[in-house]
Amino acid sequence: MADGALARPAPQHPLKQGGFVGSQRALGHRINILPAMSEPSSTPNTEAARPQHLDPLAALRQARRLAQAAAEPWLHADVAQRMAERLSIIKLQPRRVLRWSDFLGGGGAALAAAYPDAEQVCVELSPPLLERSSAEQKRGWWDALRRKSAVQVLAPQDVESGQFELVWANMCLHNSADLPRTLAAWSAALAVDGFVMFSCIGPDSLVELRPIYAAHGWGRPAPDWWDMHDVGDLMAEAGFADPVMDQERISLTWGDAETLLKDLRALGGNLAPDRFAGCRGKGWHRQLLAALEGLRGADGRLHLSLELVFGHAFKPVPKIRLSAETSVSLEQMRAMVRRSGG
Repeated sequence: MADGALARPAPQHPLKQGGFVGSQRALGHRINILPAMSEPSSTPNTEAARPQHLDPLAALRQARRLAQAAAEPWLHADVAQRMAERLSIIKLQPRRVLRWSDFLGGGGAALAAAYPDAEQVCVELSPPLLERSSAEQKRGWWDALRRKSAVQVLAPQDVESGQFELVWANMCLHNSADLPRTLAAWSAALAVDGFVMFSCIGPDSLVELRPIYAAHGWGRPAPDWWDMHDVGDLMAEAGFADPVMDQERISLTWGDAETLLKDLRALGGNLAPDRFAGCRGKGWHRQLLAALEGLRGADGRLHLSLELVFGHAFKPVPKIRLSAETSVSLEQMRAMVRRSGG
C-alpha cells in the first residue's frame, strides 16, 4: 500500500447485486465499492500457499500512526456491519464478549446493540493502540453517577482463559505475524461452546498493483496474505470445531490516483518485509500516480479488487487422550461435566 492521508466515507445502507454483498459510499471524490465479477482475477495469486511474512517494525510504526486517526478505517467499519449481520445465525447469547483489536476493527456499537446485556472487554495488540483505547474507555463523572462500568481494555497476555462466549476479531488476522499463536489465544480465551467470529483480507486483494510494482522494481505492494482454506485448516488444528469459511470479492473504484493512495493508507500500511526499503521522493510519487492510470476501466475509474474472508467456529469440549496415566485439569473436568449435563 502506498502513502496518503486519512479519508473516511459516510456509511450508507448495503446493496446486494450479482450474488455478492457490496456497499456504495459517497465522498467528494466519489469512492465507490461495488461487487466484483465472480470469476477469478486476471492476475491471480499463483504462488504456493505459505505462511505470510510481515515486518514487525513496520507493523508497530503503522499502529502508532493509525492510533492517531479520528476513527477506525472506513473499510473496517463497513466490514464490521457485514459481520454483525451474520450474528443472527448464532443462537448463543454471550455473557462476555472479547473484542480483539478493538479500535481498528470497529464494531463496538454493533456488538453493544446485538448483546446489550453482555460484558464487553477490548484487546489491543500494540502499545500505541492500547494507550489510546484505555484513555477513551476511562469513566467520566457522568457515567460514574449513572453507575455505568467502563469497558475494560487489555493487552493479549492479560486475557483470562475460558471466560468469554464470543471472540470478535474484525479485519485484523491478515496483520498477524504468527497466525497459529493468534488462533491459540482465541481458543484459550473462549469458554467451551463459545464461538469466534472474524474477518480479514484474502490473498487475491490488490492484485492489480503487483504487476505495476514488479515492472518498476518497487518490491511488493502488500504481503502475501493467508489463503482462506489454510486459515480454516489452522483453526481446526487450534482445536476449533467445524470452522465455516466464506469470502466476498468486491471491486473498489476511485476517480483519481491521489485519492486512491490516501484511502489505501487509511486502511494501514505495507507490511511486506521485501517492500522497497528506502524513502520515496516526489519524483517517485509522480511516477506512481502515472502508473496507476493503467488501472482505469471502461467506466473511466481506477479499479482495485479486494477479497474479504469471513469465518466462525465453536470451541468444543477438549478431547482427553487416555493412557495408562492421564492428567485432567479442573477446568477440563468442569467443561466435560457441563456438556454431559451432570
